[in-house]
Amino acid sequence: MFPSHGDPRPALTDRIALTRQRRRAQRDGMVDLFHQIAADEIHDRLAEVNRTFTGPALVTSFPDIWGPRFPDARVVANDPVLDLEPGAHDLVIHALSLHWADDPVGQMVQCRRALREDGLFIGVMFGGQTLSEPRAALAQAEAEITGGLSPRILPMGEIRDLGGLLARAGLALPVADLLPQRASYRDLFHLGRDLRAMGEGNAMAARLRWPMPRAVLARAADLLAAHSPDRDDPSRVAVTFDLVFLTGWAPSDSQPKPLRPGSATTSLADALTKLRKSR
Repeated sequence: MFPSHGDPRPALTDRIALTRQRRRAQRDGMVDLFHQIAADEIHDRLAEVNRTFTGPALVTSFPDIWGPRFPDARVVANDPVLDLEPGAHDLVIHALSLHWADDPVGQMVQCRRALREDGLFIGVMFGGQTLSEPRAALAQAEAEITGGLSPRILPMGEIRDLGGLLARAGLALPVADLLPQRASYRDLFHLGRDLRAMGEGNAMAARLRWPMPRAVLARAADLLAAHSPDRDDPSRVAVTFDLVFLTGWAPSDSQPKPLRPGSATTSLADALTKLRKSR
């Protein structure tokens, strides 16, 4: 799922289609709810860090949304090769684009190289159970009607796997956590329009290049309505979007280090005995 740099496996993403979708979304006044949620969350996290960042960089496909939220940051396009200078920044934010990266580790490595010693990387991406409900409905409908399956929704990384990418990228003190969101839609068709308006339509390289049969869409809409009703309004459907936040630091000698195995001066058994005696 996460090809490394130079991996001969086929690309996951059709970059031309993805760029076209994002340009259309920005031109039409895109739906930016999840971008605003993600930006607010990053602001909150930075407020908790006891540091003033003087050289931030912002990697984004949507500069009109993210740029005003981080006006002091140098805005960098979300290209496979990032326009980042080594050691030029004390903060790099990768803003809600990593889920489309063919090489997310490579993206993080580029961000880590752009950081000064003890600089902070924060990435946010869709992952986890994002769009699990329509994915299941479409798969069942297509299997029932056509007898096959087609790539309709981007594969999403699980939080444990995504967290492991931080260490692979050479970032210290890695942390991955998840902010689940539930969104309400009139039906599957409303969801599809919203995804296209977000620039999050199907841009997978292996996607079919012809329209989905109407019978499949209708059956999937019925399945989604039956299996995922909105609890507050059962006439609508509820869909999961998981925002995964990835945080790591450029290595520095000033950072805390784990103890070497066998270096403890008190055994666990002795500690437990002292605890029982103190009660």
